[in-house]
Amino acid sequence: MDLTKIKNPAFLKKLTNEELTFLAGEIRQFLIEQLSVTGGHLGANLGVVELTLALHKHFNSPKDKLIFDVGHQSYIHKILTGRTDQFDTLRQYQGLSGFPKMTESKHDVWETGHSSTSLSAAMGMAIARDMKKEDNYVVPIIGDGALTGGMALEALNHIGHEKKNITVILNDNEMSIAGNVGALHNALGRMRSAGKYNRVKDELEGLFRKIPAVGGRIAQTAERMKDSMKYFMVPGMLFEEFGFTYFGPVDGHDFKDLQEHLEYAKKTEGPVLVHVITQKGKGYYPAESDKKDKWHGVGPYKIDSGEKIKPADAAPAWSQVVSDTLGLVAANDERLAVITPAMVLGSKLEKFKDKYPDRLFDVGIAEQHATTLAAGLATQGMKPFLAIYSTFLQRAYDQVVHDVARQNLNVVFGIDRAGLVGADGETHQGVFDIPFLRHLPNMVIMMPKDENEGQHMIHTAAMYSDGPIAVRYPRGNGLGVEMDKELTTLPIGKWEVLKEGKDAVILTFGTTIEMSLAASDYLLKQGVNVEVVNARFIKPLDDDMLHDIMKKNLPIITVEESVLKGGFGSAILEFAEEHGYHPQVKRMGIPDRFIEHGSVKELLEEINLTKEQIVHETKKLLAVTNSEQKRAW
Repeated sequence: MDLTKIKNPAFLKKLTNEELTFLAGEIRQFLIEQLSVTGGHLGANLGVVELTLALHKHFNSPKDKLIFDVGHQSYIHKILTGRTDQFDTLRQYQGLSGFPKMTESKHDVWETGHSSTSLSAAMGMAIARDMKKEDNYVVPIIGDGALTGGMALEALNHIGHEKKNITVILNDNEMSIAGNVGALHNALGRMRSAGKYNRVKDELEGLFRKIPAVGGRIAQTAERMKDSMKYFMVPGMLFEEFGFTYFGPVDGHDFKDLQEHLEYAKKTEGPVLVHVITQKGKGYYPAESDKKDKWHGVGPYKIDSGEKIKPADAAPAWSQVVSDTLGLVAANDERLAVITPAMVLGSKLEKFKDKYPDRLFDVGIAEQHATTLAAGLATQGMKPFLAIYSTFLQRAYDQVVHDVARQNLNVVFGIDRAGLVGADGETHQGVFDIPFLRHLPNMVIMMPKDENEGQHMIHTAAMYSDGPIAVRYPRGNGLGVEMDKELTTLPIGKWEVLKEGKDAVILTFGTTIEMSLAASDYLLKQGVNVEVVNARFIKPLDDDMLHDIMKKNLPIITVEESVLKGGFGSAILEFAEEHGYHPQVKRMGIPDRFIEHGSVKELLEEINLTKEQIVHETKKLLAVTNSEQKRAW
């Protein structure tokens, strides 16, 4: 079948199970071939081919609302809703998004990039449906890993209480971004081994009624027998206690099994949970056999061998530098404990976990819990390090404010993926953490210029004892600089002049230092001598250096790979206002909008955060300054 000819999923209703099986194979082959070029979330999508086909066959999208939790497993949904011919642009600049996107299709009814949101969204849609007296199904598809998110459990509680008609599909592949952890994961494991509860229940009920003489009496106690069987057949009965009718476990790769249970669920009043067992990476051996889930999200690869195609780059990954430095710190400080919300693999903590298994705590997809857990450790004199992506730290904002900063607890935040992240797009860009951390009392924020300074910053944070401290570091690889053998402690709040100058000053940090130095070099050839400062401490600022700059009345250009609203540039303006200075300041950074997907280079060019633009803005600023000086004369 030519997948590009698919415009909507209505044709599925006419297909037999044999035809659906053949189509599933074609879709898998298409995904394996396409993602070998573009990269993307391969394992998750290979695991839900049959499930997505079955959902679109038995429900009517977009009237029925299919809500994909996290959304990285929506590729088959995109194929079935007419977007196959765009897959060569997947996660590319101005191309097909790797997540559901309302502007792409009317079938994308909810945009997701963070986990555990689908059930709350589904409840909102179900309430709206009932208020408007409409008739449609609301079907959130949530993974077992996402259920560890507190928000999902809050929604389960509300849905079960209100008894709304919602059909929850629990896609249970025993993995999220890494192996799942916790008591809920263990409970699901017991359910997987418990067999088909509803089928056994119905068969036993029918058997009771056929027993001569005593069958009637047994039938009269059927409800009590049902309850007893529930607790016997399904350990814990977690979902039924929440108020859901539980169906499963269901083989997520068997169309007959899926059809039977989806039709059964559609006929059931009130909230229903269909527990579907799938295999992540199914149909592609390298992904199927992946126990560490390195095929969750991949770059280009060789189809035959599964070998990843990586650019020749000797520089270590930023996450690896941080992880290795934590190992050095741990060897000398028994108080260090590392916490991660399901990101052992993403934050490259495998080696640390192997060496210090009792000092690494993977709490699952539970960022709020991770943050307050760190706070609790800090109250007892421990040294907690929370390794967390910038985009996921957003989810723990209240805990950072209320539990950490307010109590001035010595928690270290290792903010991974700070700045633009590229292909994952607007849901994952790490550009908001500076504004939402900078205004908090007691908080220290820093970002290194290279991986060598990065290891010293991790050490500095570990040695710090006066409250919360955050180290930001970008996605990808470092610069390949030589690494010092000994770790040193940096003076808090002190900047570094990288290049002397007398005509203007560029204040910058982290990933934008390289372009700022290049701009300064270019301007020097034109007779303009611009100083470049590594403003590595975003909070506190280097007051002494700022007083010196502003007393000279030098024009200031601030450059940051972060949102401008409330960012580092705003801090410079606040300093000027507080101390009565009136400098010429140009702020450069992320504009007041969400930045979509593409390579970081393409995105920087789109928002004019480049060497050329720094040169242009510096010249403009100098022209204004010179004009004002002439008028003053």
